[in-house]
Amino acid sequence: MASYAEDIVIPKVKIPNKLYEAELYRLQVELAKLQRWVKTTGARVVVIFEGRDAAGKGGVIKRITQYLSPRVARIAALPAPTEREKGQWYFQRYVQHLPTAGEIVLFDRSWYNRAGVEKVMGFSTEEEIARFMHQCPTFEKMLVDDGILLRKYWFSVSDDEQYARFESRLKDPLRQWKLSPMDLESITRWEDYSRAKDEMMAETDTQWAPWYVVAADTKKAARLNMISHLLSTLPYEDINVGGVNSLPQRPKARTYKRPDVDTNKYVPDITSALVDQYKGKKDGLRPESSKKKKMKKKKGK
Repeated sequence: MASYAEDIVIPKVKIPNKLYEAELYRLQVELAKLQRWVKTTGARVVVIFEGRDAAGKGGVIKRITQYLSPRVARIAALPAPTEREKGQWYFQRYVQHLPTAGEIVLFDRSWYNRAGVEKVMGFSTEEEIARFMHQCPTFEKMLVDDGILLRKYWFSVSDDEQYARFESRLKDPLRQWKLSPMDLESITRWEDYSRAKDEMMAETDTQWAPWYVVAADTKKAARLNMISHLLSTLPYEDINVGGVNSLPQRPKARTYKRPDVDTNKYVPDITSALVDQYKGKKDGLRPESSKKKKMKKKKGK
């Protein structure tokens, strides 16, 4: 079976963990500066994450928001539309999730569902899809003209890598929930999704809202590359807002008396038993050192 790569795929390179962690930390410090700038200046940022299933979008979003305030940076991951929403203007349900002043919104999937899954799976008519392709560039220009900083990313993986990640999810009880019927359909409809993506790019890759493709066969590289690029496109700066620089001394206790411990309902401590159990197993499995073996032999003589 041939392997199909959507775009130019950066060769898989194993990034040393120390290097990855150090660079990710540096980028997350910059994201904290971005958050301060957004909150202080009242900027509005929208980042769209699109791409193949299992392309690593969620992993990047997790690293971006890991140390940010959910009151500033929030994720919009909309479920399937309700019957009421199906009767609305298509973009309407997304508009209510757009940021107000001082907010960053990360769309984990977005209005581009219409050009992707809805088109491939037949959830939308040809007329609806054509209307979307016509309206989308204008809709996005309205956002940009109103001052919203809009960034759009497409995460690209090869079919072999996607299949390997699906197999990994299938075996992992913590991630089996990520496998949906739509994921399985994406395996057998690979070329249909490729054609839909190509058409979408041709119609919606505009000067005011361009698409940026992230080569995502290597998850760690995709995370570092995408976050680094996002930061490079935003006009933020390190703003000193007079934050906390030192802690006050805690005053000595005066008249407060703590209630008796028995008046509270405490969560049972299961960890002590777990630690004891773990130590017991570890001691039982730990091989004897050569020094101890020699000492035993001497005693035996």
